Amino acid sequence: MNADFPAPARLIVTGAGGLLGREILRLAPESVGLGRSELDITDRAAVDAVLTPGAVVLNCAAYTAVDAAETDRDAAFAANATGPAVLATACAAAGARLIHVSTDYVFPGTARTPYEPGDPTGPATVYGASKLAGEQAVLAAHPGAQVVRTAWVYSGVEGDFVATMRRLERERDTVTVVNDQLGSPTSAADLAAALLELSTRPDAPRVLHATNSGAATWFDLAVAVFTELGADPARVLPCDSSSFPSRTPRPSYSVLSPAAWNAAGLTPLRSWRPALTDALGRLSG
Repeated sequence: MNADFPAPARLIVTGAGGLLGREILRLAPESVGLGRSELDITDRAAVDAVLTPGAVVLNCAAYTAVDAAETDRDAAFAANATGPAVLATACAAAGARLIHVSTDYVFPGTARTPYEPGDPTGPATVYGASKLAGEQAVLAAHPGAQVVRTAWVYSGVEGDFVATMRRLERERDTVTVVNDQLGSPTSAADLAAALLELSTRPDAPRVLHATNSGAATWFDLAVAVFTELGADPARVLPCDSSSFPSRTPRPSYSVLSPAAWNAAGLTPLRSWRPALTDALGRLSG
């Protein structure tokens, strides 16, 4: 923790049942964890009831079903835009800080160099548009709020890409994975630790990027998972995105620059490869 800004007296984690929320609570068990059933972040009265002056809210609540959002726009915007706006307004009124987690999907995904926090946004999906609206609402409603964009987050437990590769390694002789989408695989544990550090830094910039460093394709990540499991990585076969047609465009480039995070004196996140080794090691231990 930062010596100049001690740890907040009260940490509140919304979206506590998700993979990132669970990791924050594992690292900071004294936090107040509120899942969807405990707190509807679109309900101002309910939000007001859990806030106290000086608290820090880490908002991990989100609608993350990228494909479903295309036809479920109202639900995506309620969770990703209306909810964060309510949280930000309530936190500002209560004298509480807010750290809001966002996504690489606010960018068009067509760059060839890492996105900086101030680069032009341009979401290509309903999900991305809803998350960008949430960012804008948070920053407008709360002068002290901070937005942290991340990407390719996994815990390896259930539902995420690494978890899927662990399951498919057991079930299939080979698996085919796209090799033309580039990003930074990010351990939920490492991201959780980064957000906890940021909770002690109200002076840090308002918009930051936090991912494990380096870049990989989904194919690279799948090969790494198989390797860590002691399986033959040759069982992972590369393909391009046309092999998996989707109504929802996926970013071909999702690498987020760590420059602003590092320049703020926050601890740089390590490379994605050793982070994956540690994440899978915890699961096998």
